[in-house]
Amino acid sequence: MYIEAVTVCVNYSDFLAHTLPLNKQHFDHWVIITSKEDRETQRLCRHHNVECLVTDRFTENGDKFNKAKGINEGLLYHSKREWMVHIDADIVLPPMFRQIVERMSLNKNVMYGADRLMCPDFQQWMAYVKKPKPLYDEWIFIHLDVFPIASRVADYNGDGYAPIGYFQMWHPIGSKQLLYPEEHGAADRTDMAFAKKFSRENRALLAEIVVIHLDSENATVKEMGKNWQGRKTVEFGYSPVKRKPNYIKIAIITTLSLVLGAAVAYALINHLNIVI
Repeated sequence: MYIEAVTVCVNYSDFLAHTLPLNKQHFDHWVIITSKEDRETQRLCRHHNVECLVTDRFTENGDKFNKAKGINEGLLYHSKREWMVHIDADIVLPPMFRQIVERMSLNKNVMYGADRLMCPDFQQWMAYVKKPKPLYDEWIFIHLDVFPIASRVADYNGDGYAPIGYFQMWHPIGSKQLLYPEEHGAADRTDMAFAKKFSRENRALLAEIVVIHLDSENATVKEMGKNWQGRKTVEFGYSPVKRKPNYIKIAIITTLSLVLGAAVAYALINHLNIVI
C-alpha cells in the first residue's frame, strides 16, 4: 500500500509542530501547503524534511481563505497512484494507523472517514503525552473516552454519513475523484461538497481508526467556524496561570488590618489623654 497525504497549514504551525512528527511515519509522501507569509510552517517542514508547497492561491480573486485551492495545489503535486489522505494540521493519527489500514481490504471507489476525539487545550494534550491512556488496548478494544468524542456528520433524514475534511481517505484513480471543488471561498463546505461527490454507498466510516483533534480554546460546536476565513484562535501553547483570588485570605488580612488600626488609634487617644 502506498499512502500520500496533503495538509493545508496557514498560521497553524503551533499545531503542526506536534502533529507532524507523529504523523509523518504513516505516509510515503506528504505535502504541506502554506502561504508565502507563513515562514514558521516553512521552517518547520524544512526541519522535519517534509515537502512544503508555497502558494498565494488561498486569497486568489478576492477570496479570504479558499482552502480547496490550496488542497488542489497539493493534490496536483502528488502521483495519486494509490491512496490519498487529506488531513488537517491539528489532527493526530493513532500510532498504529499504517499497520491497521494495511491489513484492511479497502474499496477503491469509497471515501473513508474516521471518528475524532477532542483534546480541549494544550495543557491536557501535554498531560496525555506525558501519561497517555492507550486508545488501542489488548489488540481488540478501542477506547473512546480518552477525550470527549465529537459528533459525526450524518444527514440521517437525507443521504447519510459523510466524512468531513479533518480526515478523508480515498483512491483518486479508482474513484475518479481527483480534485476538490473550489467554488466556496472559505475553509468550510468544500470538504462536504467533495465528500458528496461519492454516492452514499461509497462513503464509509473506518471504525478501526480514531484520531485526536487538538484545540487551543476548547471550542464548542457553535464556535467551530472561527478559523474558516483564516486563523483567529489563540496559540496552541502554555498560557499564563490565572490565579483565583483567595477570598478567605483577603478577609483575614482586611479584618486584621481593621483591628490593628483600631488598636493603634485607641492607644494613641489614651496617650494623648495622659499627656493632657
